[in-house]
Amino acid sequence: MSFLLEPLQYEFMLRGMIASVLVGIVCAVVGTYVVLRGMAFFGDALAHTILPGIALGYLISGGARDTLFWWALGTAIAAALGIGAISKHAQVREDTAIGIIFAGMFALGIALISTVRSYAVDLSHFLFGDVLGVSVQSLWLIIIFGGLVLLTIAAFYKEFMTLSFDPVLAVTLRLPVGLLNNLLLTLIAVTVAVSLQTVGVALMVAMLVTPAATAYLLTHRLPVMMMLAAMFAALSGVAGLYLSYYLSIASGAAIVLTATLFFLLAFLWKRMKSI
Repeated sequence: MSFLLEPLQYEFMLRGMIASVLVGIVCAVVGTYVVLRGMAFFGDALAHTILPGIALGYLISGGARDTLFWWALGTAIAAALGIGAISKHAQVREDTAIGIIFAGMFALGIALISTVRSYAVDLSHFLFGDVLGVSVQSLWLIIIFGGLVLLTIAAFYKEFMTLSFDPVLAVTLRLPVGLLNNLLLTLIAVTVAVSLQTVGVALMVAMLVTPAATAYLLTHRLPVMMMLAAMFAALSGVAGLYLSYYLSIASGAAIVLTATLFFLLAFLWKRMKSI
């Protein structure tokens, strides 16, 4: 029992635990649509394209971290809608357009970060996550914006489901496909911004994809898939923080490795069941 209770005597561990669970649930629910629509590369690109916004916000604010969430959020939404527009109208394949923006924005972010002498200390937590450094203010931002994402998905559940499983039917039913696509891209952008401090830019795509992919191996019913994905993500957050505490490893990496372990176990179970 002391093994479980010892880390919880620290306030930063409690805040980190709450943040990990909340972020995991939001990522898992949004990630369900990312997996179903084959948008994993988009999620990865979006996570990296917000880096210049973070760096610019850091430079303008003089190193203050409190305002960086808003810079990340604005950059994420702009990048998501920009990638969606270019992918739709450019005379190149969608993955090519995403790759070009991804590489260019990430390079711009690195260039801006390199102008900060202390960037290795000050900005590295945005690359690899710093869930144990989540403040009360950051926790409230996660609760508010994560809640808005979940409420929006609940409100447009049927429309998103139709769009994900049968885009042709969505057009036939005269659903506002373009508007719904942009709304989904915006929700992914908000999720990326909310999750930034928990797992960082480098590991963001794992939390969007891995729990949802694990659930997809176990069921093809969307409501069940969402619930299972949220459960795996929340468990990964809690177990990852315990591993981080006792093994002295990076918290973001521990959370992602735990989620990956759940996926491998589900994959092996699926294989054994099919034999």
